[in-house]
Amino acid sequence: MDTAGTHKQSFGQTEINWDKLNKTKFYVVGAGIFSGITVALYPISVVKTRMQVASHDSVERGAVSVIKGLLKADGIPGLYKGFGTVITGAIPTRIIFLTALETTKVAAFKVVEPLKLSEPTQAALANGIAGMMASLCSQTVFVPVDVVSQRLMVQGYSGHANYNGGMDVIRKVLKTDGIRGLYRGFGLSVMTYSPTSAVWWGSYGASQRFIWRVSDDVIATPSQGKIVLGQAAGGIFAGATASCITTPLDTIKTRLQVTVNEKRPTARQVVRNLIAEDGWTGFYRGLGPRFFSMSTWGTSMILAYEYLKRLCAKDE
Repeated sequence: MDTAGTHKQSFGQTEINWDKLNKTKFYVVGAGIFSGITVALYPISVVKTRMQVASHDSVERGAVSVIKGLLKADGIPGLYKGFGTVITGAIPTRIIFLTALETTKVAAFKVVEPLKLSEPTQAALANGIAGMMASLCSQTVFVPVDVVSQRLMVQGYSGHANYNGGMDVIRKVLKTDGIRGLYRGFGLSVMTYSPTSAVWWGSYGASQRFIWRVSDDVIATPSQGKIVLGQAAGGIFAGATASCITTPLDTIKTRLQVTVNEKRPTARQVVRNLIAEDGWTGFYRGLGPRFFSMSTWGTSMILAYEYLKRLCAKDE
């Protein structure tokens, strides 16, 4: 029996390619779905960011103490500092990302197919390339949103400045640094999110092939429930892998983006300060929330994404 052909057939029943999607419906419905996920998971980003920028003598350095401090000072709205900026920028960023991801993935599979690699390896390479290119394309919109939202997340915390909303951040950044200020940490952002995206999508693509390869039901048509479980497991694995590999760069990038002009450090100075304060473990500040965030976000996002693709598939 051709088991390799069976594996491909089984996996083919779980994946919907770009050319099979109703693009208009995909973008409109997708904006709503991903906005909802952002609402649910946003507080984790706020906590992670505050932990990464906390000074050495800050009282609130752990996740629990940060949450308690936010709730005491501002109530539930404190967990959503900078949310308006993020949700406004998320829609164009997500459109650029998903379009680049799907179109690049198709091209990447055509490139790696002649290499005659194993199916999980092909999937890892093609999805990894697609994830990296999608991240690179979306950074031009994402970085300014990231700079503004992160300043709002940490305002008034551990000596950071206060702002009167997102537009106030933009005005002050433009006044002190010009347009370049909105792209502070752009290089590190690309170095952080592009590998993260490559690792995430590569891990997810490979794990999906592996899951269906070892499944006892690989010969039969998988049920919708088994498909969802397989996709969720892939999302958890991808999020955990990416968070462990890329947290140090994310910590450095965050510190660069939230400091005000007068005491703006270089990346090298940030590295030296982190080592001086906490040793090499300083690079993993916020790993717990980031690990939880990426695993939770990854699982939620991929289930929503795969559901969105099924919802927007063209009738054959």
